Amino acid sequence: MVRIRLRRMGAKKQPTYRFVVADARSPRDGRFIEVLGHYNPRTEPKTVVVDAEKAKAWLAKGAQPSETVRRLFAEQGICEPVPPKKTAAKPE
Repeated sequence: MVRIRLRRMGAKKQPTYRFVVADARSPRDGRFIEVLGHYNPRTEPKTVVVDAEKAKAWLAKGAQPSETVRRLFAEQGICEPVPPKKTAAKPE
């Protein structure tokens, strides 16, 4: 399966990330197919730059985004937001 996920870049304790399309079996910072953009959580506001055309094309081909990528793409309007998880009520 092909996944869209974040690849960690940057120096020690100064992370920046790239949105990459990669095989689900490859390691986090390992082999990838294509770079779709970048994300910097350390700036205020957070910097998110994505090639929306490429991202939508990969999603149409069946690539599955990670939870974090899905949240960031939803903020950019690239994919649908995930509904919040329901917590099970504890029986009394």
